[in-house]
Amino acid sequence: MEFAVDFHIHSALSPCGDEDMTPCNIVNMALLKGLDIIAVTDHNSCGNLPAVMEAAKENGLMVIPGMEVQTKEEVHLLCLFKRMEGAMKFAEIVYNSLPDIENNEEIFGRQLIFNSSDEIIGKEHKLLLSSTILSVNDVFILTRGLGGVCIPAHVDRQGFSIITNLGFIPPDLKVKTVEISKRCTPDAAFKKYPFLSRFNYIISSDAHYLEDISERDFFIELDCLTVSELFNKLDPK
Repeated sequence: MEFAVDFHIHSALSPCGDEDMTPCNIVNMALLKGLDIIAVTDHNSCGNLPAVMEAAKENGLMVIPGMEVQTKEEVHLLCLFKRMEGAMKFAEIVYNSLPDIENNEEIFGRQLIFNSSDEIIGKEHKLLLSSTILSVNDVFILTRGLGGVCIPAHVDRQGFSIITNLGFIPPDLKVKTVEISKRCTPDAAFKKYPFLSRFNYIISSDAHYLEDISERDFFIELDCLTVSELFNKLDPK
C-alpha cells in the first residue's frame, strides 16, 4: 500500500516558523492535503511534539516524533524516532549541547510552545537556530541508540547540507535514506550528485508555513501502516 508522507514540518517553536504553525493547524492542514504520515521536526527541539501528537490522536493521522538537528559542522539532520520517549531523551541532550544564547524575538521571532488546543503555554528563550556542539557522527550514534533513524536533510541544497559542508556522505555513518528538497527532482539531484542513487530517498516540504505542507506528492510503499514497518523502510537492515 502507498502512503502519502511529509517528514519535515516546522511548528511555531522554530524561530523561522510562522506563528500559524500550531499543533491543530498543522494536523488539520495535513489532513486537508490528504497526508497519511507526518513528522514535526523543529530546530533542535521537540517542545511541541506532545501537543501535535495529542491533536492528531483522534484524526487518524500518524505523527512520527522528530527533530531537525544542526550539528557543529552546520549540517542539518532529520532525526525520527519510533517512540516519544526516545525523542524527548534526545531533545534533552540536544538542548544541553546548544550555546547559551538568548533568542532575539525582534530578529528571529518568537519560539512558541502550545498545548493541544493551540493555546500558548510558554516560549523557548534559548535560540534554537544555533549549532549544537554535537558532530554529525555524534547525532547518528545518539539517534540510533534511542531507537531512531537519522536522515541527512535537503542534500541537494547549498546551505546546511551534509554534501556541501562535508564534501561527501561518510560511509561509516551507514546512511540508508537521504532527503531531497521538494523544489528539486530526484533526477536533478542524481545528475548533480550521481552517488546519491545508492541511497533510498524521501521528498519533504521543510514547511514553515501552512500552505507549504506537502500535498499527496511523495509516497512510501508499506505492507501495513505501522511504526515498525515505516522504520524498516527508512533504515533497512
